[in-house]
Amino acid sequence: MRNIGFVGLGNMAYALIEGFVGSKAADPKKIYAYAPHRDKLLENCGKLGINASDDVKSLVGQSDMIFIACKPYQIEAALKEVHDLIKGKAVVSIASGWGFDKFKRLLGDSVRVQFVMPNTPAMVGEGVFLFEETNTLKDDERKELTELFSSIGMIEELPTGLMDIGSAVSGCGPAFVDLMTESYADAAVKYGIPRDTAYRIVSGMIMGSAKLIHDTAKHPGQLKDAVCSPGGTTIRGVEALEKNGFRSACMSSIEAIMDFKKQD
Repeated sequence: MRNIGFVGLGNMAYALIEGFVGSKAADPKKIYAYAPHRDKLLENCGKLGINASDDVKSLVGQSDMIFIACKPYQIEAALKEVHDLIKGKAVVSIASGWGFDKFKRLLGDSVRVQFVMPNTPAMVGEGVFLFEETNTLKDDERKELTELFSSIGMIEELPTGLMDIGSAVSGCGPAFVDLMTESYADAAVKYGIPRDTAYRIVSGMIMGSAKLIHDTAKHPGQLKDAVCSPGGTTIRGVEALEKNGFRSACMSSIEAIMDFKKQD
C-alpha cells in the first residue's frame, strides 16, 4: 500500500481513516494527516495510530495519494501552497463541490484526480460512496482506492453530470432519515414507549427495511404492498401519509437542495 495523506482531519476524514484501519484495508503507519489545530491533530492522530504532519508541505512530501478533506473554502489556498510539490501525485477529493473539472481548472494535468462523495454512515461501516466517472487515476491507484472504500461501504460510479443529484440524495439523505426516525420515535413515546427503546425500535425497523430492499432488489412498492393487508392497519397509515403529502415532501427536499446548488 502506498502512503496516503489527509489534508484536514474533521469528522468525515476521521471516520474514513478509522474505517480503513479497522477493516485492515490500510496500515496506520502509512497514513499521514494535517490540520491547523495542532493539539487536536495530535490527539486524533494518537487515537487512530497515524502520523501527524507538521504542515501541508510536509504532508504532500510524505504522501503518494492525497485526500483533500478540509473545508471547501480552504482548498484553493492549501493547493496554492503546495502547487509545485503536488505535481505527479494522486489527489482524492471528498469535499463537496470540488469535482474533477474544478481541480483540472486549478491544477491542469499536474495531478491525477478522483472525486468521491462520502456520507456519514461511513462512521459505522455502512457508507455510500459516489465515485465520479471522470478521473485520471492510474489503474493500480483506482484499484487501491476502490479496495479502501469498499471496506467500509458500497461504491456507486456516476457520470459528472449526476454527481450533484447523487450527493443530494446520499449525502443529505441521512439527515432526512434521522428526522423521520425522530418523528416515529416521538409517536412511540406519545403512546408510552420509553425514548431510548423507541429509537432502537425505529432505527432497527429502518435498517431492516433498507436491507430488505437492497438484498431482494424488489421494488419498494411491492414490499410496501406486502405489508398492507386489505382493510388492515398499515394501509390506513399509508393513506394518512399520502393525505399529508409525504412523497411530495421527500421529493421537494431534494428539489430545494438542487435549487440551492444552482446558485453556486
